[in-house]
Amino acid sequence: MFKHSLLALLFAAAAFMSHAEESNSASDANTAYIVDNLYTFMHSGASKNYRIIGSVDAGTKLTQLSAEENGFVKVIDDKEREGWVEAKFVSKTAGIHQQYRTLSEEMASMQEQLRQAQIELPQLQEQSQTLVDQNSALSEQIAKLKNTLDAERTEKQQAGAKEKRQLLTYGGAIAFIGLFLGIILTIVLSRRKRYDGWA
Repeated sequence: MFKHSLLALLFAAAAFMSHAEESNSASDANTAYIVDNLYTFMHSGASKNYRIIGSVDAGTKLTQLSAEENGFVKVIDDKEREGWVEAKFVSKTAGIHQQYRTLSEEMASMQEQLRQAQIELPQLQEQSQTLVDQNSALSEQIAKLKNTLDAERTEKQQAGAKEKRQLLTYGGAIAFIGLFLGIILTIVLSRRKRYDGWA
């Protein structure tokens, strides 16, 4: 179902591109086509009296080299032959034969591209799965590193808080000891002065 839909879309795109190319070709004054449903002879000059070089099939794309002269125009065909063909068999727009050939070539090219894409699809899917797996592994590593960093940050905060508590405890103990020593020294010195006064 998907393949048929894709082919239909590709065919429509090919038709659009072909139409655009034909529009561009039609605007080129030197581009012309042999009309459909016949073939015509190419002569060496602008008259049926000149010798026949060969025949040109219906729908053949031409390069027109001259204006109409004696009912003939000078052209170069798809085989790089230069000669004269009757002007009434030359058209500025591509016929159905040429459109069909162009569409067929474009369709064949698109089918080849589609076939190549179908061949590459499993490889791309495998690469995609590999990338998904790698992404998952990296996400897990990132999550682990984040947890480790959070744990280290928490540990540092706890260690800092513990250090602050220890400093406060040591500071309080030192202050208490200093106060205690100060009181003792004060008492001792006051007694010594008292004894010195009795002497």
